[in-house]
Amino acid sequence: MLKVNDLGYWYDRQENSLFEHVTLNFEAGTSYAIVGQSGSGKTTFLSLLAGLDKPRAGQIEMNGESINKIGLTNYRKSHVAIVFQSYNLLTYMSPLNNLMTAMAITDSAHRGDKRYAMEMLRKLGLSDEQMTKNVQRLSGGQQQRVAIARTMVCDAKLVVADEPTGNLDEENTRDVIELFQKIAHEQHKCVIIVTHEPDVAATCDHAYRLAQHKFSLEA
Repeated sequence: MLKVNDLGYWYDRQENSLFEHVTLNFEAGTSYAIVGQSGSGKTTFLSLLAGLDKPRAGQIEMNGESINKIGLTNYRKSHVAIVFQSYNLLTYMSPLNNLMTAMAITDSAHRGDKRYAMEMLRKLGLSDEQMTKNVQRLSGGQQQRVAIARTMVCDAKLVVADEPTGNLDEENTRDVIELFQKIAHEQHKCVIIVTHEPDVAATCDHAYRLAQHKFSLEA
């Protein structure tokens, strides 16, 4: 599904690269964790996969086609959904309207289907009352569920998440990670999570460690 070919990234000079010659495959229906020390380049790598930045070397392919050829704007709109640690919800809207807006912007097959959006929020534990409140009146765990629900109602087959449990307590962390596993295994999407938490990485089907500018598969 998603293939990284000989990827490299650096800020100023190539000899100061975050990583080089990275070749990895990511498959649909599978969850992946990217782990490593702070500053190792995990979030930068994720931003490349999401089409938010361009690599200095190599290329990224979605279903055999370069994402540059697809066009990064179109790629982000149609092929990838992003979950941020800070949720990045539209704060002046309700959870329901956040989902309806996301479906409209991405031309989802469920565009305009209010019942579908409501059912997805119910599955993630929000009551009918909560889904019509302003999102800022929800707890952190509830806001992250809304952010995850937003990825579930769109058609994107790639879901990338940057430290999605960083602001959550243990119970909410467990619930959120279970949701990501359902997205991968039940919706047959490719889920890639950057995390510094070993327990989170251990729940994923595969984990890669970024250290000394290289990726290695965790045992």
